[in-house]
Amino acid sequence: MKKDFYEILGVSKSASQDEIKKAYRKVAMQHHPDRNPGDKAAEEKFKEAAEAYEILSDADKRAQYDRFGHQAFGQGRGGGGYGGGAGMNMDDIFSQFGDIFGDDSPFSSFFGGGGGGRRSSGGRSRGIRGSNLRIKIKMNYEEMAKGASKTVKVKKYVGCTTCNGSGAKDKNSVQACGTCGGSGQVRRVQNTFLGQMQTVTTCPACNGEGTTVMNKCTACKGDGRVYGEETVTIEIPAGVQEGMQLSMNGKGNAGERGGAAGDLIVLIEEEAHAQLHRDGLNVAFDLHISFPEAVFGTQVEVPTIDGKAKIKIPPGTQSGKIFRLKGKGFPAVNSYEKGDQLIHVNIWTPQHVNAEEKAMLEKMQQSHNFEPKPEKGDKSFFDKVREMFS
Repeated sequence: MKKDFYEILGVSKSASQDEIKKAYRKVAMQHHPDRNPGDKAAEEKFKEAAEAYEILSDADKRAQYDRFGHQAFGQGRGGGGYGGGAGMNMDDIFSQFGDIFGDDSPFSSFFGGGGGGRRSSGGRSRGIRGSNLRIKIKMNYEEMAKGASKTVKVKKYVGCTTCNGSGAKDKNSVQACGTCGGSGQVRRVQNTFLGQMQTVTTCPACNGEGTTVMNKCTACKGDGRVYGEETVTIEIPAGVQEGMQLSMNGKGNAGERGGAAGDLIVLIEEEAHAQLHRDGLNVAFDLHISFPEAVFGTQVEVPTIDGKAKIKIPPGTQSGKIFRLKGKGFPAVNSYEKGDQLIHVNIWTPQHVNAEEKAMLEKMQQSHNFEPKPEKGDKSFFDKVREMFS
């Protein structure tokens, strides 16, 4: 059971972005691996905080989380799922610190410098992060109710296989940056009222990579990526709705020169059903029966999300009657709640009758049994309208 993101950062659900940022800064400093060497528990809390901040600091992702919980982001990065960093590595986490602590902050030096690209094992930033991609996926009612696995071909920037994403023609084409000497960082000393303070910032010449490409790869022109196509399998949870967005981390455009890939944002579109229509978690069906069927009762077969079901129409059923099939609606994404199927009964009135039928109807009209007799407690049409708009 995954922990609540708000609980991890120690903030309320109504917390502002500034409060979330301050809370993350506090937790990150408390559990940072450099302050807790060899402490696996602290490292896990450090990663949990990074995952929580990644979701709650993004307005769209936070809205999805507030509505659908962890289900909105599937199984996390480790399983190729959606959203945040259940499998975040330190490279990804450290890339956040430029925004949190600032390149000129003393904390920037403590945490390994500012953000921008993805960090290499030596502490330097590698390349430029790729941009996010958005695609739309249409789903029918059955897929939305049960969940589905969709395989799509995505046209995007992919890593260059010729240079393995480095952007260089060969190993000899990569040289240490002359500005930072290969460290990817530039140190400077500032005079403050407290005395001299040394700060570390990302090297502007190499963008923190620590290297300069002298001879570019001919396949990618030095970008470390080319435009291509990737087949992506998307596991969509049961209960999604029209307009919901899922995020697949690292499945967007490849970054430049080994930079981290962007995310793939999946927008859910609902395919209209030929006979059913959705009403929140419920699904509705308009059933038309004949006048004799309403009088004598009958058994009919109605369509449902996952097939058909038989229902019994008792004798004397009135037009407007609603029958309910419990649990035949849509499930909720983030709970055990499930909707029902509502069947609205409509009595079909023939528009043309022959002479014999007309005589039979006129005879029935004279019987007291065929006079309208509202059941006790039934509300008038006007009362129902007033309730709707009150």
